[in-house]
Parts: sequence; structure tokens; C-alpha cells
Amino acid sequence: MYVFDLSSAFIAFFAVVGPPKVLLAFAQLGAGRDAGYLRRLALWSALVAAVVGGVMSFTADFVTTLFHVSDQSLQLAGGAIFFIYAVALVLGVHLGGGADDDAHLANPMVDGIRALLLPYIASPLAMTGVLIGSLSKDTWAWHSTVAAAYVAVVAINCVCVLVLAPLLQRSRRTSLELVSRLLGLLLAAVGVELFLNGLAGLGAHLAGGH
Repeated sequence: MYVFDLSSAFIAFFAVVGPPKVLLAFAQLGAGRDAGYLRRLALWSALVAAVVGGVMSFTADFVTTLFHVSDQSLQLAGGAIFFIYAVALVLGVHLGGGADDDAHLANPMVDGIRALLLPYIASPLAMTGVLIGSLSKDTWAWHSTVAAAYVAVVAINCVCVLVLAPLLQRSRRTSLELVSRLLGLLLAAVGVELFLNGLAGLGAHLAGGH
């Protein structure tokens, strides 16, 4: 049966909140703004995202207990959400983005962080992955491993934005869209495996895989 290990956690985080998705978000925010703003926004948003992911990885047991959610229910729901989001990625449909006509805040940095809140900083998909990964083993060492995988993806995102910030405002989105669709296929497989794992946890008999 499938085990949610470090590599699968990293792949899931990379697919739902990795550079292709983040660079698209930053490209939209960077329209008409200088590269320095994008760099500062990348650093601040990466810091906040790392803190949120780290806190969720260490409080997964408390959160699920508070809302009376079983591990199997979370795996079934997470697997279904991952699969739906993956299909949307493959079809080129972007879910979870903010509305273009939202009122802007006076502080450009705060406004940028708010725009990145759901698609990047506190992505529901990423938080689902953090919870599922943290609950697979009830040890502080494993919680630290899941947090490290999430922070690693956040760090990669930050480096990509810092390096590519000057190009984001004039680059085409075709290549990023292509990578997003390829990652969608991997994420769909992760979603299916999580769903099957949840069914097995509830007692459903499934044929053994590799």
C-alpha cells in the first residue's frame, strides 16, 4: 500500500505550490511594478508561507482532533481535492486565484501578500498535504521532515522568483503553463493513491500494488 513519505510529500507540495504556479502568480502581480518590489514581495511571502506550513505540520494532530476528523477522512477528502485540482491543471483551468477586480490596499506589499494568500502562502491544497503528511507518522522527527519538505519548496519558489524577477514582467506564460500541466499528471496520481489509502484505512480490500 502507498506510504506518504518524504519524496511524495515534496512532489505534492511542488505540484500544488511550486515554481510554475508561483511564477504565474508573481507574473500577474508584477504587471507595471519594478523588479525590486517583486524581490521584496518574494522574500516576505516566502517567510510567511514557511511559518504557516511549519505551524500546520506540528499542529496537525491538534487540528484534526479539534474538528473530530479521522486520518482516513482527511485522506479521502485530500485525495479527491488533489485529483480535482490536478485535472484542472491538465486542462489549463486555474483554481483558487483571487478575483481581478478586488479592491487594492494602500500598502503595495500588504496588497501583494493578500493576493498571494490563497494561491501560495496558505494554499488549501498545500495545507491539506501538510496535514496528511504529518498525520502519517506521529513523531516529532516526522513532523519536522514534512515541515522541511514544505519549506524546501518555499525556498525553491523564492529563489526562482528572485532570479527570474526581471523576466517575469515580459515573459510569455506558455512555458509555465506547460510545466503546470505536466505536474498536474503527477499530482493526479498522488491524489488517487491518497484516496485508495483512505479506503484501505477504512477496511476496504484493495489488490496489492508495487
